[in-house]
Amino acid sequence: MSYIVTGGAGFIGSCIVKSLNERGINDIIIVDDISNTEKWKNLTNKNFSFYINKRDFFSELPKFQNDVTHVIHMGACSSTTEKDFDYLWNNNVQFTQKLWSFCSEKHISFIYASSAATYGDGKEGFDDEKDISSLRPLNGYGYSKQLFDLWSRKEKETPSQHVGLKFFNVYGPNEYHKGTMASMVFHGFRQAVQKGQISLFNSYNPNFKDGKQLRDFIYVKDICKVILWLIDHPYVNGLFNLGTGVADSFYHMAQYTFEALSMKENINIIEMPEELRGKYQYFTEAKMTKLRKAGYKDHFYSLKEGVFDYVDNYLIKDFLIM
Repeated sequence: MSYIVTGGAGFIGSCIVKSLNERGINDIIIVDDISNTEKWKNLTNKNFSFYINKRDFFSELPKFQNDVTHVIHMGACSSTTEKDFDYLWNNNVQFTQKLWSFCSEKHISFIYASSAATYGDGKEGFDDEKDISSLRPLNGYGYSKQLFDLWSRKEKETPSQHVGLKFFNVYGPNEYHKGTMASMVFHGFRQAVQKGQISLFNSYNPNFKDGKQLRDFIYVKDICKVILWLIDHPYVNGLFNLGTGVADSFYHMAQYTFEALSMKENINIIEMPEELRGKYQYFTEAKMTKLRKAGYKDHFYSLKEGVFDYVDNYLIKDFLIM
């Protein structure tokens, strides 16, 4: 039994590899493009069989394809500010289509990362039981994920298991290399430690006070638990939201960070960059009924629980790797 984890040196992918290792699964092929990034650090405490650069992956695939039973596809360009749509198309659409076709041909499980960015401004709600064709993403990244979701539902040939997961705002250990695309929990921690304050954006929406914009923050450990559950339930198929189902504010996130650090609260409101103002999501909250109906029953970390675990067990320990 071999697992392929694309993006396996990245944030979510490396945490999934660790969760597989904890089950005694070490026959793992990691596909990624580490290049000159710091992602290699995420592999230092993992057991795996091979690392393959994504540009070589499909040429190397025939060597081990008959042993593969699961593909967990977390690899993608996840930058919401990426302007090169051809790059997004190649990475997020075509690469995923090839993986889908491979899994269909070999009749193996395929679990892939979609995104809550497909919901756009949220006017259509955040309900994964509704038709996705009316969704209008606000950026190229979200649109690339939407294009694959639309493509996959038209395909007659499918993997033995095919699950897309619309990730909401994921945070947690192993995101340290992500720079500006790391979670606000990570950036807030660093600001608190280095400057004694956390800066949050002001609001250009009269329905939301400054810093009180709402997100469905989901801890990466919950992502891993859901994926392991899906592996254990191979009859589950479809496109699912993956958030907590409860929105919380950036302001609370900052308060929880100061509390976890035993520091006095000091929250600073700053101007939202002009390039974000027209495409900023003020509210996201996953409707989780569909996954619950499928049988998933475990508790999700609240934002406070997740922030405390992240700060206490990873961030204040010199960015410990999960």
